[in-house]
Amino acid sequence: MKLKVYNIFLFSILFTRLLAQNQLSGTVVSQKDGLPVAGCTIVISKGSFYSTTDSSGKFKISNISKGNHILHISHPDFRSYQKAFKMEERATELSIFLESRELDLQVVNVTEKQNDFGYSTMRGVENMGIYEGKKTEVIIPEKLVANLATNNARQVYARVPGLNIYESDGAGIQLGIGGRGLDPNRSSNFNVRQNGYDISADALGYPESYYTPPVEAVGRIQIVRGAASLQYGTQFGGLLNFIMKKPVQNRKLDLVVRQSTGSFGFYNSFTSASGTVGKLSYYAFAQYKRGDGWRANSHFNNVTLFSDIDYKISEKTTIGIDLTHMNYLAKQPGGQSDVMFYQDPRQSNRERNWFKVNWNMAAFHLDHKFNPMNDFNLRVFALSAFRYSLGFRPNRVATVDDNSERDLIKGDFTNWGAEARYLKRYYTGKMLSVLLVGSRYYHGYNHSLQGTGSKGKDADFNFVDAERLVTYDYRFPNKNLSLFAENVLYLNDKFSVTPGIRFEYIHTIADGYYGNISRDLAGNIINISKTEEYRTNGRQFVIAGLGLSFKPSAYLDLYGNISQNYRSITFSDMRISNPSSVIDPNMKDEKGHSLDIGIRSFQTSLYNFDVSGFYLNYNNRIGEVQFYDENDRVLRKRGNVGRAVIMGIESYGEADFLKLFIQDSPFSGVVFTNVAFIHSTYKASEIVGVKGKQVEFVPKINIKSGLRLGYKNLKAAFQYTQLSNQFTEATNAVDGGVTGVVGLIPSYTIMDVSLSYEFKKFRIEGSVNNLADSMYFTRRATGYPGPGILPSDGRGFYVTLQMKL
Repeated sequence: MKLKVYNIFLFSILFTRLLAQNQLSGTVVSQKDGLPVAGCTIVISKGSFYSTTDSSGKFKISNISKGNHILHISHPDFRSYQKAFKMEERATELSIFLESRELDLQVVNVTEKQNDFGYSTMRGVENMGIYEGKKTEVIIPEKLVANLATNNARQVYARVPGLNIYESDGAGIQLGIGGRGLDPNRSSNFNVRQNGYDISADALGYPESYYTPPVEAVGRIQIVRGAASLQYGTQFGGLLNFIMKKPVQNRKLDLVVRQSTGSFGFYNSFTSASGTVGKLSYYAFAQYKRGDGWRANSHFNNVTLFSDIDYKISEKTTIGIDLTHMNYLAKQPGGQSDVMFYQDPRQSNRERNWFKVNWNMAAFHLDHKFNPMNDFNLRVFALSAFRYSLGFRPNRVATVDDNSERDLIKGDFTNWGAEARYLKRYYTGKMLSVLLVGSRYYHGYNHSLQGTGSKGKDADFNFVDAERLVTYDYRFPNKNLSLFAENVLYLNDKFSVTPGIRFEYIHTIADGYYGNISRDLAGNIINISKTEEYRTNGRQFVIAGLGLSFKPSAYLDLYGNISQNYRSITFSDMRISNPSSVIDPNMKDEKGHSLDIGIRSFQTSLYNFDVSGFYLNYNNRIGEVQFYDENDRVLRKRGNVGRAVIMGIESYGEADFLKLFIQDSPFSGVVFTNVAFIHSTYKASEIVGVKGKQVEFVPKINIKSGLRLGYKNLKAAFQYTQLSNQFTEATNAVDGGVTGVVGLIPSYTIMDVSLSYEFKKFRIEGSVNNLADSMYFTRRATGYPGPGILPSDGRGFYVTLQMKL
């Protein structure tokens, strides 16, 4: 028996000895402070062996072949390390010291920036995307002192230079942002995503976003300007991506309850649950929001539900599914003429106008890490949704409602798609480069109907005599196949080049009919005409771009990029019945390119800045032109207006002026300024009165500035917003006439105050929006919820109580 035990013991020693042979282990620490460096990528012999360092900075690689090898170590925060060594039949242990790497110091600064300001930029390579050399912004809503309950876009996006924001939705149910001359209407010129997948009605055929995630549930908002086209699409605006909050990893249940109330009958209830149980993690929330609105006839009810469930199959593979449901019903007060607005901006002469939205989305994702050098991601997503609008909307917005049949428009959307990405890190000499390749398939189906609705006052979304009185019935199947690639080439620790290319195939179909109902003076139907139509359009093209980044020091990044852009005109743009609009049937696709060049800092504990210039060349720009018909009615014509050039300077700066003088003080005082100076001109146009005019939706001066004071857990913020005059159509018409749909948007100045205090498990937030009670508007609606001027909300008071369990 003793001999048997001795043999087992001897065998264990010999087996352990054998395992130790041909084994390389070591510890990686920072040369600056001696702290262990976790997450380093360890590569031996050009990728034959891989490992990563653990939380103690240690790594271990076994079964290395005898002979000469080269050890590569890389980490985003440190300079790359390379060492030649000879592997013999024994264990080898190394101690490695890494120097700070100026190339990617922004990785460290992102964390600091989130803690101090709630604003940052994206890393060069992040979450299966390449952003080196691009103009990027990241907003951290949790760190803002702002009115989050109402999704107040003026406050949430205050630190993003040059954005033009529609403020006609006081409850924040829909988001309307644009920039550099792009129409803010439902953010249609951005590629809007949630967790990386599309959330718009039809990304190709009807790119308007009727659903906006509650800011209370959003962990980060990523904005990448026009150069994002190579990875996310062809649009001029770029990317707007809502990253929802991630599951809590160290608890089975983390519960957050927020209750908000405010002016104009506003109430918001938000509850979220998050946690991790074994390999399963989850985040879910439910939101209910209601209000009566600042104007009469503005009541709304909104429900939003979301769940994210992830399962870790192995250390290398994770799968997950997102489910989203949103529905709301809103009573619409209608638009105003200029005369009506200046008489009383709170008035409404529409009590039978309604709007209903139902949004259902599902998304599946798979993330797999083949090894430290190769990653793969797959997203499959689907949307089933509708938007219904009902109301009395004559061309003359001051006309008193005669209780006749209402106009009813229905849009149903059934879309699905898949996007796959492969990210490879590889060495070119001593430098680590990164290649991203991907493919996307998208299938959109939009069914649109328009006809006669009921005479009642309720939200009855049924057609009256659908067989005869539906005068517009179209189906728009759209298909899109894309292939894209970008490659970051780090020439040294300071300079990188990022070329990119994208191939697009687009196929659109319009199948249906349009018609007209003629009536006599008594309102009786005398004739109904219908015209069948089938149109198809397929096209394919390639766009390209180039990004450059130079970091002369640890605190500065000089960046620049140029990218081609493209927006395909869709048949749904060209077939709609609107009493104040005429559509040019010969509209062409929009083409152009965008250029950014700027300098930004990485020092974020005390100060931060980003100053850039941009140039946007916009060919075949689609816009609006005012004209008079044979009855001397003021109408607008939508079509290709001409070639527009938009250029300007966008600057952002912030500093904690108190900590600049007293670094260990419990007080903080952050000042920020966001200023954009933009010049826009139509350089060429075949339309009389357009050439040389200012481009629509481009205020020459756009300022957002503010102050945030803090003492421990008490924070207060003041924000100042000012925009100069802007036009809504290409001839720069000032007077909106009886329709109010075109004309000047006068300059306006807004002030907001917010307060936040956190103690133990509770937080209380308060805000006063539009402190000076300014009467202004940011939008002239061409259709619903107008037509006409949509006044923005006056002064409002809001308070939120949060409890975290």
